[in-house]
Amino acid sequence: MVKIPEQYLDLLAREKKAFAALSLVLADGSPQVTPIWFDWDGTHIILNTARGRVKDRVMRRGGQVALLILDPANPYRYLQVRGKVEAENEEGGYEQICDLNEKYHGDRNYPKRPGEVRVTYKVLPEKIAHSR
Repeated sequence: MVKIPEQYLDLLAREKKAFAALSLVLADGSPQVTPIWFDWDGTHIILNTARGRVKDRVMRRGGQVALLILDPANPYRYLQVRGKVEAENEEGGYEQICDLNEKYHGDRNYPKRPGEVRVTYKVLPEKIAHSR
């Protein structure tokens, strides 16, 4: 794990409400980029999705991902994180998406969709790049 530079930790804070662009490589080698909500536990970037979505299918294979987190107040200020998917868990997945809904919308009531299974992924940062 690499250390996030202190001057960029605010981009990971719940109060910032920054979005991340999640970059994945599909099985055929083509790129996939998706905007995504995220959280930070001090060690891992926490992501949440529903089973069966493209990002779920790719992250479930494990391996590397990249995230670009732009400062909502200044899009020229960013943090890029490359890392490894270290954990995947369905347990607590709905509660995690409710936490993220609260972060981004101020309300824990994320809609429950019939048959949808939420899954949480933890990404361990291995390489960091940032704006100057």
